[in-house]
Amino acid sequence: MLQELNERSRAVLRQIVESYVENGEPVGSRTLSRRLSMELSPATIRNVMADLEEAGLLYAPHTSAGRLPTSAGLQLFIDGLLELGNLTEDERKRIELKCQRAGRNVEEVLSEATEALSGLSHCACLVSAPLSDAPFKQIEFVHLGPGRTLAVMVSETGLVENRLLDLPHDLSPTTLREASNYLNARLSGHTLSEAGELVQQEIDDHSAQLDALTTQVVEAGLAAWAGGDRQETLIIRGQANLLDDVAALNDLERIRALFEALETRKELARILETVQNADGVQIFIGAENTLFGLSDCSMIVAPYRDGEAKCVGAIGVIGPTRLNYARIIPMVDYTAQVIGKLLG
Repeated sequence: MLQELNERSRAVLRQIVESYVENGEPVGSRTLSRRLSMELSPATIRNVMADLEEAGLLYAPHTSAGRLPTSAGLQLFIDGLLELGNLTEDERKRIELKCQRAGRNVEEVLSEATEALSGLSHCACLVSAPLSDAPFKQIEFVHLGPGRTLAVMVSETGLVENRLLDLPHDLSPTTLREASNYLNARLSGHTLSEAGELVQQEIDDHSAQLDALTTQVVEAGLAAWAGGDRQETLIIRGQANLLDDVAALNDLERIRALFEALETRKELARILETVQNADGVQIFIGAENTLFGLSDCSMIVAPYRDGEAKCVGAIGVIGPTRLNYARIIPMVDYTAQVIGKLLG
């Protein structure tokens, strides 16, 4: 599509998008004739705008009004006309400082990274903490009440995962402690897949020397992580930033719907999972973003990789379509790189 646009069309589209990102207002031909570096009459600009509108790149919000970019127009601008900015040294240091890992587990680092990115971008920020088959470090069972037990697993990488278990009401603290001691003695240094095979073999051979209740706790704990319903941890920060630029009632309605979408964590995790298979920053604009069903929202996401260059998660921002893409795209990309280095 970009190759089909001549120099005048590209200049008009660029100026309309940049003006939209700056103030969100439609741009008319007279305003464009003053702003464009090339000398074009308002009549010529109107013809160019009409052609861009026919191509689905612009639209007129009101009769005889100026033009705004469509989602397709924004995407075309980003793909071919956008000139990315550079992060300042202060922005880089702020991201790096927030992501420092010393003394913190992976989830804490990712939480700090989202706080930093949300603050710098003035958007809502989200990150998926990776599912891990890293070796066990420790597992504990915590009694919460009759029939309710919390299983806490810590991996050698520092990732903490919790699971609620439904167990018999007559479990004693001693039984839970015995189950924890048994697993910690045998599973430390083993991955989840290795752990299941090792323990099940001992139970089947009756060499585990556990009573029936302790065996039930052990099997329930392993099943909670070995099951197919393990979900990535999804961290969301900065939703309040979305309220900073509400100018009209329809904006408020859009933000309300976006807040609801942010609560749809399974769908957000699904989008982040698809991004993990891509290279570099991915941008979803308006109607392309089926999660939201809103024409005025954008999502900028980048995958991050571990020390073996394997994609293990994604981080990104969500906000109105008139984001400062030139600034935020490299910001998301750099944050993903910093996280990847820490995990490596």
